[in-house]
Amino acid sequence: MRFRPDQSLADAHAELTRLLVEAGIDAPQRDARFLLQGLLKIGGALLISGGTRLLGADAARVEDAARRRMAHEPVSRILGQRAFYGREFIVTPDVLDPRPDTEAVVELAMDLLKARGLLERPFSIADIGTGSGVLMVTLLAELPQAQGVATDLSEAALSVARRNAEIHGVTDRVRFVATSSLEGCQGPFDLVVSNPPYISTEEIGGLERAVRDYDPLLALDGGGDGLDVYRKIARDSASLIRPLLVVLEVGATQAGQVERLFTDVGARPVGQRKDLGGHIRAVALEIHP
Repeated sequence: MRFRPDQSLADAHAELTRLLVEAGIDAPQRDARFLLQGLLKIGGALLISGGTRLLGADAARVEDAARRRMAHEPVSRILGQRAFYGREFIVTPDVLDPRPDTEAVVELAMDLLKARGLLERPFSIADIGTGSGVLMVTLLAELPQAQGVATDLSEAALSVARRNAEIHGVTDRVRFVATSSLEGCQGPFDLVVSNPPYISTEEIGGLERAVRDYDPLLALDGGGDGLDVYRKIARDSASLIRPLLVVLEVGATQAGQVERLFTDVGARPVGQRKDLGGHIRAVALEIHP
C-alpha cells in the first residue's frame, strides 16, 4: 500500500499529489486536498495545521480514493456528493455529475420569475430529466411557495433525486415520475426546466474520460445532432394549456439552434445566461398557447 496507518496527513497529501501528477490530473494538489478533506471530514485549516496527525484506519480509504482518481474518476463521484448552488447533493453512478455551469439555469429562471412577479405567489415547476434532482430541489428550496413534478426515464436516477429532496426538506412539494419528457404528467405548469442530454452520438467517444467513462450514457447522448430531446420538449411544452416559461441548459454552441426549435412551435426567446467560461449555457423561452 502507498498509504499507511502510521503516515502523517502532510505526507499523505504530498504522496497523493505526486500520484495525481503522474496520472495526468489537471489540478493534482487541489484534488488531493479535496479528497483528504472529504474522506477524513476535516477542514482545510486542519489539513495544514494538523499535518502531523496520522491516517490511522483511514489509510485504506485514501488508497482506494487515490486509485479511483488516478483512473480519472471525478472527485465528486469518489466522495459521493457535489456542491451545487450552495447545497450538497448526493451523486451516484446512476446520475449525471452536476457541473457549476448548470447553475446558470437556476439563475436565469430566478431572474425571470422575479421580473414577472411570480416569487410572491404559488406556482408549479416541471423538471424534465431530473437526474440527481439538483434543478428541481434547488428551485423548491429557494422558492418555498412552489411545488413541482420531476421526471426521468431512469428509476435509479429518480431514487437519487428523492434522497436529495428529502435531505433538503422539499419532499412534500415534489412528485417524481418515471416517464419521457412530460408524458403522462398533468399540468398546468408555470415553469419548465431541464438539463437534457445534448452531446451528439458521434461525439461521445471523444469526451474527456471523467465524463465519457463515469456519466451515464442516457444523460449524455442527445442523438445525431444532440437536439433530439429539445425537439420533444418543444413539442410537449407547446401543447400545454397556459402561458409557460421554459429554461434549458444548452451546449456551448447550441443556443441559436435550440431557440429556433422553440420559435418553430410558437415560442418567444426571452433570455440567455452565460456560464463561467463565457458560453451561453442557458436559454429561456416563453410560450403562449
